[in-house]
Amino acid sequence: MTRGQCFCKKTSWEYDGEVTWACYCHCDDCRRNCSAPVVAWLGVPLKNFRWTGQAPKTLNSSKGVFRHFCADCGAPMGFEADHYEGGMHLYAASLMDPTEFQPTFHVNYQSKLPWLDMSDDLPKYDGTLLVQDAGLRDYD
Repeated sequence: MTRGQCFCKKTSWEYDGEVTWACYCHCDDCRRNCSAPVVAWLGVPLKNFRWTGQAPKTLNSSKGVFRHFCADCGAPMGFEADHYEGGMHLYAASLMDPTEFQPTFHVNYQSKLPWLDMSDDLPKYDGTLLVQDAGLRDYD
């Protein structure tokens, strides 16, 4: 069982099983949603995921896109989208122990801020998970 929580600890989540994928995203939407230069994500099958504690507030940020956050402290918690059917994307920093996060690639690398130095050897993809190998977005 893997668990995570918001800043004030009122909204939390847990999932069973393995992570489907783990990455860094450099897109403008992710950066602005978190006020951060890059966002670390993990994807899990929705069928293995559940909210615990106080339910999050959800913003329908664009058609078919749902951003979940704590209604009290405002901490971003998760992301769902119709185009990622069956998956829950979770912010790696919300893990109870974020040191366990092991990213394996970058997405939207063409949008990386020029002053951000990330010198890892991970694969760097331009574009989203949708335009990558189907195995990166398959939640079954």
